[in-house]
Amino acid sequence: MNYSSAATAISRQGATIKIKQSTVAFGITAATATTLPNPAELFLGSLSACMLKNVERFSLLMDFTYTTAAITIEATRLEKPPRIDEIQYLLKIHSKDEHLNLSLLKKNIEKYGTIYNTVKEVCSITGVIEIVTE
Repeated sequence: MNYSSAATAISRQGATIKIKQSTVAFGITAATATTLPNPAELFLGSLSACMLKNVERFSLLMDFTYTTAAITIEATRLEKPPRIDEIQYLLKIHSKDEHLNLSLLKKNIEKYGTIYNTVKEVCSITGVIEIVTE
C-alpha cells in the first residue's frame, strides 16, 4: 500500500495539504500560530486518526459496540535537535458493551496501527484507554 499528499505554501501567508478530496490548512507564520495547526500538531493528529480508525476496525473484529471514541494526545518537544521525544494519550471509548476487552483492544491498537508503529520507533508512546459508560 502507498500513501500520498501534496502541500503548498504561500510566502508569509499560509499553507495547505491536499489529501484525496480534503484540504487541510496549516500555519507557517507567527500570525497563524494560535489559529491553525502547526506541523507537530498535524503529526499528533495523524496518530490520533490512526488510533481512532483502529478503534472502529477492532470494534468489528472484536464484536463490541461504542457510540463515540475520543482521544487526547500530548507530546514533549526536545530542542537540540528539535524533535518529539515523548507522547502520552488518553483514549476514551463511550460504550455500554460489557464484553469490551480493553487490554486486548490496547494491544491491537499498539500492534496494528501503521502510524503508531512508525512513531514508536523514534519516541516513547504511553497511554491509557478508558470506558465511559454514561
